[in-house]
Amino acid sequence: MNGKAAIASSGELGLLTVLGLAERGRDVSTHLLGSQQAQQAKVARIRLLTQAPGAFVVLALYLQLLGWAPMLGWLAGLAASLGFISYADKRGAFATQIAATIANALVWTAVLWFFVPLGSQGSHFEIWTVLATLMTVSALILPTTPLATLMFSAIVGGAAIGSFVQGGYGAMAGVAALFVGCIALGTVESAKRFLASRITAANIAERDEMVSLLLRETEEEADWLWQTDARHRVRDAGRRFADALGLSAGEIEGQGLLHLISGSGDLDGSDPGLIELAGKLGNREGFAGLALRVLVMERRRWWEMSGAPRFDGVGAFEGFHGVISDVTERRESAERIARLARYDTLTGLPNRLMLTETLAAALAEGGGALMMLDLDRFKAVNDTLGHPVGDALLAQVGQRLAALMAPGEMVGRLGGDEFAVVLPAVASEARLDDIARGILRDLARPFLVSGHPLSIGVSVGSAMGPRDGACVEDLMRHADMALYRSKETGRGRHVAYGADLRADAQERLVQENALRCAIQNEHFVLQYQPVVDLLSERVVGFEALLRWQHPERGLVGPDTFVPLAEACGLIVPIGQWVLKAAAREAARWKGPLRVAVNVSPLQLMAQDFVEGLVQVLATSGLPPQRLEIEVTESIFEGDAERARAVLERVLALGCCVCLDDFGSGHASLDYLRKLHFSAIKIDRSFVKAALAGHQESLATVRAIVAMTQGLEMASIAEGVETAEELALMRDLGCTRVQGYYFGRPMDSSAIDRLFARQKQA
Repeated sequence: MNGKAAIASSGELGLLTVLGLAERGRDVSTHLLGSQQAQQAKVARIRLLTQAPGAFVVLALYLQLLGWAPMLGWLAGLAASLGFISYADKRGAFATQIAATIANALVWTAVLWFFVPLGSQGSHFEIWTVLATLMTVSALILPTTPLATLMFSAIVGGAAIGSFVQGGYGAMAGVAALFVGCIALGTVESAKRFLASRITAANIAERDEMVSLLLRETEEEADWLWQTDARHRVRDAGRRFADALGLSAGEIEGQGLLHLISGSGDLDGSDPGLIELAGKLGNREGFAGLALRVLVMERRRWWEMSGAPRFDGVGAFEGFHGVISDVTERRESAERIARLARYDTLTGLPNRLMLTETLAAALAEGGGALMMLDLDRFKAVNDTLGHPVGDALLAQVGQRLAALMAPGEMVGRLGGDEFAVVLPAVASEARLDDIARGILRDLARPFLVSGHPLSIGVSVGSAMGPRDGACVEDLMRHADMALYRSKETGRGRHVAYGADLRADAQERLVQENALRCAIQNEHFVLQYQPVVDLLSERVVGFEALLRWQHPERGLVGPDTFVPLAEACGLIVPIGQWVLKAAAREAARWKGPLRVAVNVSPLQLMAQDFVEGLVQVLATSGLPPQRLEIEVTESIFEGDAERARAVLERVLALGCCVCLDDFGSGHASLDYLRKLHFSAIKIDRSFVKAALAGHQESLATVRAIVAMTQGLEMASIAEGVETAEELALMRDLGCTRVQGYYFGRPMDSSAIDRLFARQKQA
């Protein structure tokens, strides 16, 4: 802001501007007209009230002389003109205000031409006094509409001068003419002072804004002011602005703003923000928060720029002024956060989010392919050498995979030891096979990580869109099915999703829908296999075994449908039904017989498992010590600490916990020591192998039995079907057995008969 916009004296305003007749559309005229109209509304009531005493004087002078009829007619005309003035003031229409003022002046002129000639000489001068007062008041209180005041004074004053001349009062006519002239000069001068005060107030407000910007520049280290002339050349350059450009204030004074911040005068190929800035400057438009990528001291930086055009007192464009903030650190931080959201921190490859976005874009363009990769033998590296070595191995795997990609192809890490490759819409099956062969070849070569030579492999599954899936979810599911088939059939190979897998997928969908229907209609039954104490050969409990009562296939064993239920998330509601049914049945049994219920890791890790267990016990009335929860070693392969915490809560309820299929997984002896399992089941494969004379199996069974004796747990041998197997397990020290030798799985009615026979014995 410079001083040109300030109005030093009222004489700098033109007469047409003062009268409101300047060219409309110029900013200064619009601003002044707005100020006049705003003030007009404030004095409208005073203007009307000043005419009331004058009307009273006219009524007092001429009522007795003329009677009520003409006086009421004149008063009605005066009231109508005043109403017209009030209406015009409310609308703020310039022409309407002038018309209303003329109408009001003509009403007062009627007094001079029609009433005064009928009255006395004294009344003539009294009426003049009233009219002079009205003209004076208008000039004093209505500087906002000087043209209306001048019109009123000219009409009323001219009529007064004429009436004096006609009445032979020449001297008074001269006095009246002089008075009207003084009123006109005073009206114009008063209007000038009013408008000058409004312009000065606007200038002060603009200066206050500039002061606030200066204070902001002082307080915020990253902000500075800028200002240009009408040709967009820098003016009054501040030190902060010059420092930001790496120049002195003298060096940037007079330089083109765009040239300074773009590094050249040519905007072709420049940052879109600079092109937008050039447009704003050229169109004289204000702007705020405009992001610019600028070149400063041979380094790219991010600026955030705001500016507004400046005009002088008569509306002439003077240039721009505004504020610039250096937001480089904030912008780079945002870019780093965006990168972290889409890139894997360990390998530097795209993560799942970016891979799925890229795959979705490829499918939208008409195609695309997806390859799912799972490293072979990676878990052994983590378990034996530790996670740091495993992480370093993953980083090297990522480098080898990235080297195989052509432009437009993307490899990323999904998580753990799973990777994926996304190919664009133009990808062919031949290219898919080429990449798969390269992946299998390169990842089969040994890695050297922290001095350790490591050999791993990879299994690959792929699906081609839109043939194998028109959306991301379908394509990922089908590629994952192909990967599963690759691992299932020997690993280290590439399997493409094809007709056989499509048939499997359709069959799986049919089975999944049937399973959902079975859950809804409770098409499940429980059978119970006895658990026998070896010493007394009496039944001490039963294991609840789930069967699906299929409408077409009859009773279906759990090995057929439980994996499907786990894969599609239905195992939790099925497991809850099993718990309720088993507890309800066991509550009928006499004596301290236990019922053992197998619980899936997914069910055990559900948020409300323990709460649901409490409800089952409360509803069935089964004592907690008679319910045995069977879990497998796989619960410790995921979140082992959380699994341990859940089992501790189960034990705290008073329930028993049995570790099933021990020896086939990777349970830590530390968890066996910390968690007080009621029993450990010896997998049936060890029982069969021990009877066949397999020395390692014999040693394993002896070790398990010795461990359970030391930890005061029961040892249960599964799958005992012959007298020879029973004798061997007794010789090895097992305390309980379970198998066909003592009974096949039976329904609840068979259990009742078994109880009856045992009681008779």
